[in-house]
Amino acid sequence: MKFIGRKEQLRKLNRAIANTNKEEAMQTVLIYGRRRVGKSELVKQLLKSTTCQSIYYECKQVAEESNAQGICNILSEELHLPKLGYQSIEEVLEYIFQRSCEENMIFVLDEYPYLRENIKGMDSILQAMIDKYRDSAKLTFIILGSFVEIMRNLMEPSNPLYGRIDLTINLKPMDYYESAEFYPAFSEEDRIKIYSVFGGIPYYNRLVDDSISVEENLLELLVVPEARLENEVSMYLNAEISKITNANEVFEALSRGYTKYKDILDQSHVSSGPTLVDVLDKLSKMEVVEKRTPINDEGNKRKASYHISDPLSAFYYRYIFRYASQRKIMDPSIFYEKYIREDFESFYVPHYFEEICKQYLIRKNRAGEISPVIEKIGKYYYDLPAEKRNGEFDVVTEDENGYVFYEVKFRKETIPTAIVREEIEQVKATGMNCYKYVFVSKSPVDLEGIEETVEVIRLTNLWN
Repeated sequence: MKFIGRKEQLRKLNRAIANTNKEEAMQTVLIYGRRRVGKSELVKQLLKSTTCQSIYYECKQVAEESNAQGICNILSEELHLPKLGYQSIEEVLEYIFQRSCEENMIFVLDEYPYLRENIKGMDSILQAMIDKYRDSAKLTFIILGSFVEIMRNLMEPSNPLYGRIDLTINLKPMDYYESAEFYPAFSEEDRIKIYSVFGGIPYYNRLVDDSISVEENLLELLVVPEARLENEVSMYLNAEISKITNANEVFEALSRGYTKYKDILDQSHVSSGPTLVDVLDKLSKMEVVEKRTPINDEGNKRKASYHISDPLSAFYYRYIFRYASQRKIMDPSIFYEKYIREDFESFYVPHYFEEICKQYLIRKNRAGEISPVIEKIGKYYYDLPAEKRNGEFDVVTEDENGYVFYEVKFRKETIPTAIVREEIEQVKATGMNCYKYVFVSKSPVDLEGIEETVEVIRLTNLWN
C-alpha cells in the first residue's frame, strides 16, 4: 500500500538516525498524536527505508513480565538469538542499550502509555537507562503514544524524562492536500466533501473508495447498521475520557452551532461551569476541539469560541448521534435523504470549504507566494453599538498593509455583482481597515462595475 505524505516528519527522523550514526551517541525521539493519525505507519515507513538494525515492539495492556517476554521474542527473531528469558522490562532494556554500544540500532516502543500504566516508575527506569548510555549507545530510541495528555506529560519539568528528549514530533492530522491523495479519482468538489467528513486521519482515508460516489462512501462507512466507522468516535472518546456523558453534551451543543462558552453551558446539561471548563480543556488537549479568538482581539476571553476540529466527530454528532433513534428504524438511504443530504450540501460542506481555504492560504504563505506575507489568519470580530449588532467575519488575514477579507462560497450558481457589492459594503460598515477583497468560489464571480480591489480564487485554482 502506498505511503502518502509525512515528508517533513520522515526527514526529521532520518536526520536523527544520521546523527546517531555520525556522533555515535544516542538520540531519543518522542512521537505522539491522537489515535489513527498514523504514528505507527510513519515509523514503519522509516524502518523500511533504513538498513540499520531495528527492533519494533507494540506495548500491550498486560503484566510487566508479558511485555518483557514479548520484547524478548522480537529480539530473538530479529537478531537470530536463542530464546531470551528476561522477566523485567529493566533487564531487557539493559540488554538492548548495552548491545547498541556495539552496533547501530533503532529501538521503538509503540503505545508506551500501556507500559507506563502497569510498571511503577517506568519513566524513571527510562531516564536512568538514557543517562547511563547517552554517550556510549549508538541507538535511536523512539517512544510512541496515542494518549496525548500522557505523552505531553513526559516533557514536563516534573517528569524524570524532562530534558532527555532530542526530537519531539506532535503528529497532526494531514491537511486537505495530503488527504486528497488517498482518493485521486474524485473531482475537486467531491474531494472537499470527503475531506469534510474524514479529515486528515490516514486510517479513515484509506477506507474511502473513490470508485463509488461520496454518498455511497458515507452510507457504507457511517450510516448503514454496523458500519465500519459508526462507533469510531465513541470508542476514541471512551478510551480517553472517564465521564463520556459530559463530552457528549458538549459535542452536541457544538454540533448545533453553539460556540460561545455561555451558550454551550446553557444548551448542554453539564452540571456546572467548572465542569464545562474541565471538559473543554480535556477535549482541546485531545485535539478534537479547538478554542479560537478573533485576530483583532486575541486577548479577549469573552470573544473566544469553541469548535469541533475533528471532521469525523463533527459529522458523527451532527447526524449520527443526534438522530440515533431514527437511524435504527429507517432504511439507510431514506435516513440519508431525510436527515443528512440537504444540510450536508448547504451548510456542513461549505463550512469545511472555509477551512480548506485557510489551509490554501497558509501553504501559499509558507511557500513565499503571498506578498505582503500574512501575519495572522482567522476570524475578525466587529461591534457596532449604534446599530446594536455585532458579529464575525470567518476568514480574514492581516499583513503590514492592513486586512484582507475573504468571502468563501460553495454554491453552484454564479455569484452576481449585487452579492459582491453587498459583502464589500458590509465590511466597510464595520470600519475594518480592509485594502483588498477576495472571493473564493466554486462558481464564477461577476465583478462587472466593481471599483474596489477584488480578486477571485476558483475552486480549481486551489490545487495550483
